[in-house]
Amino acid sequence: MSDSQPTISERWLNAALIVFFRFAAGGTVPAHWFERRLPPVVRRTARTGPLELEIVSHCWNYSHFLVYQLSSLVLFPPTRLSVTMTVFHSPEDRQTTSLLAHFAGLSLPNVRWNWQARPKERLFRRAIGRNEAALATRADWVWFTDCDLLFREGCLDTLADCLQGRRDALLYPREERRTPLLASDDPIFTAGQREPRVLDVDAANFKVERPARATGPLQIAHGDVCRAVGYCDALAAYQVPSDRWRKAHEDRAFRWLLRTQGVPIDVPGVYRIRHISKGRYAGKNSAKLRAAIRRAQLRLRDSRSP
Repeated sequence: MSDSQPTISERWLNAALIVFFRFAAGGTVPAHWFERRLPPVVRRTARTGPLELEIVSHCWNYSHFLVYQLSSLVLFPPTRLSVTMTVFHSPEDRQTTSLLAHFAGLSLPNVRWNWQARPKERLFRRAIGRNEAALATRADWVWFTDCDLLFREGCLDTLADCLQGRRDALLYPREERRTPLLASDDPIFTAGQREPRVLDVDAANFKVERPARATGPLQIAHGDVCRAVGYCDALAAYQVPSDRWRKAHEDRAFRWLLRTQGVPIDVPGVYRIRHISKGRYAGKNSAKLRAAIRRAQLRLRDSRSP
C-alpha cells in the first residue's frame, strides 16, 4: 500500500466503503463475499507445549499509557510461553520513541521487544499495522490490543495453558479489570509522563467487567488465521493511510470476516486504564468536545453493564 495521500474523490469513496462495511459487519452481508481465505478448523494447527505469542499494540501520543503496558511485562514476565511485544509508533512522537528506547535496554526472559516505526499516516489507521503484523507473524497466536491494556500477574502464563491444543479463530478474556474514567491530571497519567521507568498500578482502582465479545484490545487470534487473512486485508478501505487518527471500526469488521464474535476464556490479570481525554486527537476544542462525548458514552455503557 502506498504512503501517498488519497485524492478528495478517493477519500469520499473510501469513507463510503467504510460506512458500507460497518453496515455489512452487522451480519447483513455474508462475510465470504469478501474473504474466502479463512482456513477451516481442520487446517489450523492445534499447537501444544511451549507456545509463541505476539502482542500487537499501537501508540500515538499515549506514552503515558504504554509505559504501564510495557512495565507489566517487566513486572510479570511470562514463564510458560514466549512473547514478541510489537509496538507500532511514529518517530514524530518523541516521547514514545524515548520510552521504547528505554525498554529496549531491558532484557527479559521469554520477551522480545519489536518496535515498528512507521510514518504517522500509516499509524493513524490502526488496521494497517495490525494487518502487516498478522501477515508476517510467526507466532502461534496473536493478541491485538491497545496500549492502555496491562498484562499483570498470572495473565500470560494462564493464557499459555488456555491456548493448548486450540483451533479457535478468535478468543478473548472473559473478564477484564477497568478503571473509572480518569481525567488527564490523574496521578496514573502524571507519573507516566515523567522520565521513562518501570511503573505499576494500584489494583484497587480497577473494577471487574465482563465483555460480551472480542473487542479491539481483547482480540486473540490464531496464528494460522492471521497468516491467511491478515487483519481486514480483504477490505482495502481499511488499509489506506490517513492524515489524522481514525476511529477503529475495523475491529468489528475483523470479527465479521472471521465469522465469530470470539470465544471467551478464563484469563486473569487483564487490566485496562480508561481515560476521558484522547491525546491522539489534535485541537483543544475538538479534544474537549470528544472528551464530553466519550464521558457520556462510557457512563451510559457502564449503566447498562450487568
